[in-house]
Amino acid sequence: MKIVMNTLEKIDGIEIYPIISLLIFFSFFLLVGYLVIKTDKKHIEEMSRLPLDGHSDFHFDSNNNLNN
Repeated sequence: MKIVMNTLEKIDGIEIYPIISLLIFFSFFLLVGYLVIKTDKKHIEEMSRLPLDGHSDFHFDSNNNLNN
């Protein structure tokens, strides 16, 4: 670990990378939070029922063969 720390200390401007990565993470987190809050509640309700509605376009027989 001492070799890595010694090498990183010699790189000019290396201290900006943790700041940039934190800003990217925080921006992504805020974007996802915003999209979740602004998403239409009807759309969320429709998507939550989608796997359970039973009206699939694809059907499998007992041998796992796809039937359209």
